[in-house]
Amino acid sequence: MNPQQQQAILGIALLAAFADGANDERERERIRRLAVSLGDGDGTPDLQDLYQQVLLKRFGLEHAATALDDPDHRQLAYEMAVGVCDADGQLKDAERAFLAQLATALRLDSATTSPLVAQAEDMAGLLEAAAPAQLTPATSPPPARPDEAALDRSILNYAILNGALELLPQSWASMAIIPLQMKMVYRIGQACGHELDQGHIRELLATLGVGLTSQYLEQFGRKLLGGLFGKVAGGLGRSAGRAATGMAFSFATTYALGQVAKRYYVGGRQMSSALLKESFDGMLGQAKEMQTRYMPEMTQKAATLNANQIMSMVRG
Repeated sequence: MNPQQQQAILGIALLAAFADGANDERERERIRRLAVSLGDGDGTPDLQDLYQQVLLKRFGLEHAATALDDPDHRQLAYEMAVGVCDADGQLKDAERAFLAQLATALRLDSATTSPLVAQAEDMAGLLEAAAPAQLTPATSPPPARPDEAALDRSILNYAILNGALELLPQSWASMAIIPLQMKMVYRIGQACGHELDQGHIRELLATLGVGLTSQYLEQFGRKLLGGLFGKVAGGLGRSAGRAATGMAFSFATTYALGQVAKRYYVGGRQMSSALLKESFDGMLGQAKEMQTRYMPEMTQKAATLNANQIMSMVRG
């Protein structure tokens, strides 16, 4: 895949991110920073300029589709757009309309697009399973003090699992990372005597700078630019080592998120937004340094994963 084709697919993903017009300024800024960071490598498209073209409506679907003459590339572009639209757990009417326009521009029929939408909605539905939509009364009194060593082991296991998902070429792998992160936070809160709903967890992630749409875009963008997408189901991408680089890969993000959530809930939710963000940024730096150490475990884990296992883990 050449840089022009990469740019076309990333441009479509950015259009999908803004299709519903609902992203707030925080999310737009995260996506802008993501475009800058993804475009830093040699031979990569100028994604900062692409971001501006999308915002100013100078980049359209027909323009992008012209660069994608390979049927596999067109299908990948559509699949990624569906994932971006579904990253927040639901497809809005404006997003459905965008996807219909995209299918027409890419010359994809319903036999190709319908299974992709269905699969994405199944994965997006895991957000509901990861944490309840509403608060649930506690069925037992909170522990006097949570087992922090057990929480540390659980956080590391979630980080290794999500790092392993980053190595897989299938799109469902990236779509499962956010629900697993939400389940991790939910379980940490439960262990500390707090019953959390989705709204609280989403707001915590937003406070830390871990947006749902921008995080999915990052996972997808790094896979695309790193050549990690593959055609063989169950196989690893071409260059697992590339998944260990970059700012907020899934191992580092998950580990940092878990550790900050533990501090927050163990401490009775007393940390300010500024302190939460500062703590997350500091922990993210430590987590990035840990990635290489746990790469063998992530690679081994990736070789054993399939979609049914992941969905069971999120629902369980």
